[in-house]
Amino acid sequence: MNKEFEMKKKLSSDEKSKLLTVLKTRFDKNMKRHENMKWQDVSHKLESNESALISLQAMEQTKGEPDVIESEYDAGELLFIDCSEQSPSGRRKVCYDDLALESRKKYPPEASAVTLAKEIGIELLDEMQYRRLQKLGEFDTKTSSWIKTPEKIRQLGGALFCDRRYDTVFVYHNGAESYYASRGFRGSLKV
Repeated sequence: MNKEFEMKKKLSSDEKSKLLTVLKTRFDKNMKRHENMKWQDVSHKLESNESALISLQAMEQTKGEPDVIESEYDAGELLFIDCSEQSPSGRRKVCYDDLALESRKKYPPEASAVTLAKEIGIELLDEMQYRRLQKLGEFDTKTSSWIKTPEKIRQLGGALFCDRRYDTVFVYHNGAESYYASRGFRGSLKV
């Protein structure tokens, strides 16, 4: 996990401006992710939403490289997803949730994916969102990412994660308390 991560409660005008510049640059560079969108519409929606900007700043700070993708949601709602090539480096070495964290007595990780996502103000991707992301590019070719796990699997001690190998997206299971240097999580933010 990124030791330099600090969740902000408010962004200065300069921080907002820099964040919007980074997001616009990424938006312009990756038009295939949002072919039918205009930056002006995205920018307008973001500028009036302080909590979304704070979450996007945290996504950026933890190396998620958030970008807006075309959404299946109601008209007017934007969906940002972590689009870093590999699982965000500032959110790795985490177990699945706090129950798993508490059960890990020997060599526990510093945090859990579910709790860190809540602190940032995002949600873990579910399997459908993860597969949708993979249609936009090749992600997690050297890493893996925890995804939302169905309650039944979680109650039995497991959790799900995904990656891309051999030009195929794989969904795996592991004990929820496990953590690895190459496993993190990707998040989504509705605006």
